[in-house]
Amino acid sequence: MNKVLIIVGDATETVDTLYPYYRLIEGGYQPVVAAPEKRRYQMVLHEVKPGWTITKEWEGYSIEAEIAFKDIQPEDYAGIFFSGGRAPEYLREDEALLRVTRYFFEKNLPIASVCHGVEIPARAGCVKGRRMATVAKCKFDLEICGGIYVNEPCVVDGNLVSGRTFHDNGHYFGAFMKLLDADKARPGK
Repeated sequence: MNKVLIIVGDATETVDTLYPYYRLIEGGYQPVVAAPEKRRYQMVLHEVKPGWTITKEWEGYSIEAEIAFKDIQPEDYAGIFFSGGRAPEYLREDEALLRVTRYFFEKNLPIASVCHGVEIPARAGCVKGRRMATVAKCKFDLEICGGIYVNEPCVVDGNLVSGRTFHDNGHYFGAFMKLLDADKARPGK
């Protein structure tokens, strides 16, 4: 049960994804990259450049998905992480991913989200009454689904940890690792 899902698709943000990927390995966990299908996905880099009012996007690294959403047996995983970028806007309509997302919320297992990653649990109907950080432009997505927007680098609400953007990686991801470690240490695990 040391496997943790990392949810990605084309246009997943590179830094949102790779920092957590390597931190999980460092913490003794096996990150398992999951996507709509098993294949290589193109990640992107996002930044609001000086003088710009919108996010600039350019190609980042690519990442190999080890498992398709439809093949995930959620009981085989200790936690789930929803990466950001533009991918969640499209991934949030995948019924298999919504099924998996609901499982982690229903079982009160460790969950983390950054940036646009909030769009997936919001679409799955899992954020009502939950406090979450996200990039400001996703505040509406969170609130319209009943969530509570918090503009902080790390928000912990029970089993749910969130950050606004990759600039918050050093703030929120350690809290997610602590949740994973505490869950692993529970009797019967």
